[in-house]
Parts: sequence; structure tokens; C-alpha cells
Amino acid sequence: MYDRKKKIEELKKSIDMDKLPLHIAIIMDGNGRWAKKRFLPRTAGHKEGMERVKEIVEVASNIGIKYLSLYAFSTENWKRPKEEIDGLMKLLVYYLRVELKNLNKNNIKICTLGDITKLPEGPRKEVQYAVETTKHNDKMILNIALNYGGRDEIVGGIKNIVNDIKMGKIKVEDLDESVFSDYLYTKGQPDPDLLIRPSGELRLSNFMLYQIAYSEFWFSNIYWPDFREEHFYQAIVDYQKRDRRFGGI
Repeated sequence: MYDRKKKIEELKKSIDMDKLPLHIAIIMDGNGRWAKKRFLPRTAGHKEGMERVKEIVEVASNIGIKYLSLYAFSTENWKRPKEEIDGLMKLLVYYLRVELKNLNKNNIKICTLGDITKLPEGPRKEVQYAVETTKHNDKMILNIALNYGGRDEIVGGIKNIVNDIKMGKIKVEDLDESVFSDYLYTKGQPDPDLLIRPSGELRLSNFMLYQIAYSEFWFSNIYWPDFREEHFYQAIVDYQKRDRRFGGI
């Protein structure tokens, strides 16, 4: 018989807490397929997926992860049925209202990746309130990617650089990787060390294309609503077994 509690403890003991990834990014995928497999509406999958968000944010914070980035809603997700989009926005509002007190209590700072001005007014204000309320927290930064697209981020950064060059704020010869990074949503943050994608898909889906140049990837066939604490630990254990050379020998 599978002893989940024992497995969690074994995996946790296997983690070298002195060599944790500084920044973990997760492409939360498989909510719809999880629901379909159970003959449930897609919204049920998103609702269960939100429970995993709460669990993984708490677990990451407890073990000392400093940056956690979650891909919640992409620029391409607007193509989905209105009913599903409305359901996702309601879940976002619900999560922020219910969890904000805990996030503050646990000293977690909320940041957003993406153009949130395109969100409906209600969810947008809720997100802005959460960002403002937690802005002084410094135990862990929780990046929530909303209306986010990696290509849009890069193009937007280039446009802002061009404008700043025209205005004399920076010089072309001063432009390097460090300067360019300051024009991305993740300004001031380290690039992800580990990118996790459940659901069986083996692609990046336009997520953090610039930042993950040297990230380690961890893929799983588990749908996001089934992704639990032990899977998060397993991803870290596997990450710590890898030799990161960053192009060197």
C-alpha cells in the first residue's frame, strides 16, 4: 500500500537544503484534461488546480524557495470560450481574497508578469490590491503570470529600450544582457533555475523565453490538479542531481 506521508518525508530528507534552486517556474497545465477524464466541466479542473496553487506556494515558502513563478493565464488563453475565461477570472479573485491574509502572514510578496491592464476591471483591481498589500514582504516572491506571453515581453522590452535611447536615458553601446533584463517583467530577479511542467506536454508555450536560457527542465505526465507536494520535492531532488555547466566544461 502506498504510504504518501512516508514518501514525502523520504523525498524531503533527500533534498540538500543548502543547494535549493533560487527560482522555480511552473507551467500549470492539464486542468481541462483532468476534468474531462472525470466527465466534469473544465471549470472543475481549474478549481482543483487552484487548490494545488495554494499547496505548492505554501510548500515552496516553507522550504525556503525565494522566487516562485506560476504561469496562470497566457496571451493566447483569450481564445478560449468566454465561460471558461470568466470562470478563471472568478477563481483568481477568489484565491487572492481568501489567501491574501495567509500570504501576508507568511511574508510572501506578489508580483505580476504580463500586461494586467487587459484584465477585466474586477480581477485587475483585486490583483493590484494584492500587489500593493504585499509589496513590503520579503520571504518569497510569488510571480503570477497573467495575460503573459514571452514574445510579447521581449518585443515590449525592445520598444521601451528604443524609446529610452531616443530620450537619451541609455546609450546603444551600454546595452548588454544585464541592461536588457531590466526591461523585462522579472526586472531585478534571478532567472529560473528550474522549470516544471506537468501534464505530459513537452513545450514551453511562450513562457519566460528569455529567462530560461539555462534553466533545467522537469517534465511529468501528471496533470496539474494531481501535482502534489511529493512531486514538487521530486523535481527538486532530480534538479540537484544535475550538473549545471552553463556552457562550460
